Amino acid sequence: MQKFIFDSLLRTGSDTQLHTPEAPHKYFISLGLFLLLSCSAFTIPTLLLAVNSDWIHGFLHPLQGWDHLLTMVAVGIWAAQLRGQAIWMLPLAFVSVMSLGGLASAASLAIPSVEIMILLSGLVFSVVIVGKVRFSARINVLIVAFFAFFHGYAHGQEMSASASLSSYTVGFVSATLLLHCAGIFTARLAVIIFAVFIGSNANAQEKNDSPADKNKSVTLDEMIISGRSDSQVGVADSASQGNIGQEQLKYRTISRPVEVLETVPGLIATQHSGEGKANQYFLRGFNLDHGTDFLTQIDGVPVNQLSHSHGQGWTDTNFLIPELIETLEFKKGGHYAENGDFSSIGSANIKYFRELPEHIVKFTGGSFDYYRGLAAGSEKLGDGVLLYAGETVHNNGPWTAGNDYLKFNGLLRYSEERGNHGWNITGMATKSDWKSTDQIAQRALDQGRIGRFDTIDPTDGGNSQRYSLTGEWHRQDTGSETKLTAYGIYSKLNLYSNFTYFLDNNELNNPEGCAGLNPGQLDPSLFNSCGDQFGQPDDRWTTGFKGSHTLFHKIGAADSDTTFGLQIRNDNIQNGLTKTHAQVQYGVTRQDTIAVTSISPYAENKTHWNDWLRTNLGLRFDGFRFDVKSSQSQNNGERYDGLVSPKLGVVFGPWANTEFYLNGGLGYHSNDARGITTRVDPVTGSATDADGNPITRATPLVRTYSSEIGVRSTWIKGLQSTLALWWLDIDSELLFVGDAGTTEPSRPSRRYGLEFANYYSPTDWLTFDADFSFSHSRFRNNVDGIGNYVPNSVATVIASGATFHDVFGGFFGGPRLRYFGPRALDESGDALSAPTLLLSAMLGYEVNKNLSVQAEAFNLLNRKDAGITYYYASRLPGENQDGVNDYVFHPVEPISFRLGFTAKF
Repeated sequence: MQKFIFDSLLRTGSDTQLHTPEAPHKYFISLGLFLLLSCSAFTIPTLLLAVNSDWIHGFLHPLQGWDHLLTMVAVGIWAAQLRGQAIWMLPLAFVSVMSLGGLASAASLAIPSVEIMILLSGLVFSVVIVGKVRFSARINVLIVAFFAFFHGYAHGQEMSASASLSSYTVGFVSATLLLHCAGIFTARLAVIIFAVFIGSNANAQEKNDSPADKNKSVTLDEMIISGRSDSQVGVADSASQGNIGQEQLKYRTISRPVEVLETVPGLIATQHSGEGKANQYFLRGFNLDHGTDFLTQIDGVPVNQLSHSHGQGWTDTNFLIPELIETLEFKKGGHYAENGDFSSIGSANIKYFRELPEHIVKFTGGSFDYYRGLAAGSEKLGDGVLLYAGETVHNNGPWTAGNDYLKFNGLLRYSEERGNHGWNITGMATKSDWKSTDQIAQRALDQGRIGRFDTIDPTDGGNSQRYSLTGEWHRQDTGSETKLTAYGIYSKLNLYSNFTYFLDNNELNNPEGCAGLNPGQLDPSLFNSCGDQFGQPDDRWTTGFKGSHTLFHKIGAADSDTTFGLQIRNDNIQNGLTKTHAQVQYGVTRQDTIAVTSISPYAENKTHWNDWLRTNLGLRFDGFRFDVKSSQSQNNGERYDGLVSPKLGVVFGPWANTEFYLNGGLGYHSNDARGITTRVDPVTGSATDADGNPITRATPLVRTYSSEIGVRSTWIKGLQSTLALWWLDIDSELLFVGDAGTTEPSRPSRRYGLEFANYYSPTDWLTFDADFSFSHSRFRNNVDGIGNYVPNSVATVIASGATFHDVFGGFFGGPRLRYFGPRALDESGDALSAPTLLLSAMLGYEVNKNLSVQAEAFNLLNRKDAGITYYYASRLPGENQDGVNDYVFHPVEPISFRLGFTAKF
């Protein structure tokens, strides 16, 4: 059995024979030692925390931050690549200068941009390793020494005032040398792996081969699924996964970037606050808030932000550039081993082009002072391709107090493809600011206090920025495939909102500050000293790694793929909840410094047993460490949690171009780190809530259970249809409410539903799509007098449209309809929202191959629907101090138009 496994792992073709049979054993022994060393970053802190030693604290610090850990391993890898004296010179230079940095920190010298330089160091060393960059020995040492100083300074900042400087320094120097050795060992191991897996032609020979045969290259048959027009019968693992390509996106009306996610059947992306902030998402009976439980990725890098100041899973997609999207791959349900956190309901992975077919210059202008400019293209550079894009957007919206939304957005990507392997480095940057028109109370509109597009607090708004750098490497041959991705993201948000108006801060609770607040008056100047506005600052660094290795082999006569993967993520976060008037802070509800680290190994096997049976079996482990340091010491804490999640899929068929699917799996809902350590209310300081119930810490990871039965058919020529019956249970919908700084208890729930998606191309110039989604959502336990409706769960979603192109000499475009039905807004089901229906359309004309013009119209029926509706207590001037329960909504924009041109060259 052992020999069979080794032969399967090492086989690059048929009838191969190893000259060194002991090599596989040495390889696995080395691999085991390497994994043991890598895991020490997690196990050593756990084993040694009980020992109170300055040396140990110094030793642990480099191992607890992925920015330090990855950089120091990278120095070892680079030293091993350079060989010779560099193997000992670079590590020695690093620890020597790092010690000086620690001394500078201990001496309280002020050094700016330390964290930025630490992140940059990891990125620089990644580039020189991937690119195999070699400078002179002196320059190599200078590069290492420069970045080492900042790492040492950061280590020194973590040293307590009472600690022994020498002992602490020896500790972090020892850990650093250990990590350098791990890097050197990793580089040596990579050479062994390369020699065994890829360079096996040097160690193995085919029977009866000839010199000419040895020089033959292997050509792989590849099936590329780039859109809904491509059949996934025989490819897909479930009925609820698919791909959307640029061909489908470029003929759709898109008013904001997030609407590319609405190509996922059944998904609604709306907004309750003008432009700028993350959108509100709905899918499969879930109000996903700003992204909880739906994983969104850009080229495999997660967009969801955990423990965000405004909400768990915050998914801000405003940095997306639709014209750069090559394909969007979606997978609904928790049935896929490669997806972990935030993926219980589904996932979407947006992949950008490596190379554009032509340069693009695009400008669009329209209603409400909207304009957008875009320049994008790609150029051959050296052995690779440089992709670039720059974008600016401005939008005032129909609001009386205009959004004045202004965004700058850019991307650079350099990529190389060489035979069976390739790599790329991608940098993205975006920055924006805006004023908000948040949701308004229905009674304020009915009483004539405000107009439909007015605001109650005109001082709401915010600003954000996001910068990221991603490195990716991939390789594939006849026997295996490997993919590696590392990323670093810095993001910052300042958000100011007021959803209850004058409920907490009014003329009764604060008569001096609100003395001028008269009944019926909504003078904007009042918000300089009154009202319930709050601020939610969020500042974070996110780093991560994703790696997978797939073996192509056989189980008996059946073709089989087995994938082993590892995903690591670390977030260092500073956020808070503040009390503000007109964006000026006058109080603090809570401030937190949060560190969340996760490690997730997984394995998955896909086997094609015969012509009508395929299986997909996966197993995933997710382990988390949460560390919260709060402005209220009672809410400090460190917790660990982990879950094992099995996945299973079975595919029957195809018969008559039709397949049947059975899928099931366990997943989890992750809770905000602040919610799992909170022991006292941050507002009152009490250990009990308003109802007198004790405040209990939330469970870090809550189990979810999902299953699905589906069918996919292309039996009718030109028509692709999928039908899925799905079910999902969640043990608790406990929610940390960023707007209040506390955890809101909830109950276990059950959802089930039906999805019917269709894509029809009767000709090569015309397509129709129609997607129908119906769901039923209820809490599983009844509470007398409350009810069991899940608030804001959308039961019905319909999306349909038609697109045409190259008609009558160059016309293109089409209409698009979106409908999401009424939904219960409270647990009793008595308060219901109205449905929302929007119709939009595009009409364009290609003047020639280099120039096209297009016109877009939104809300063509000029309906006065709501983008989103809530039901809760708020207070207007002169009302009862306890407030009034009322419908609170954000209106959709009225009919609007945009006109633009696109030049290609």
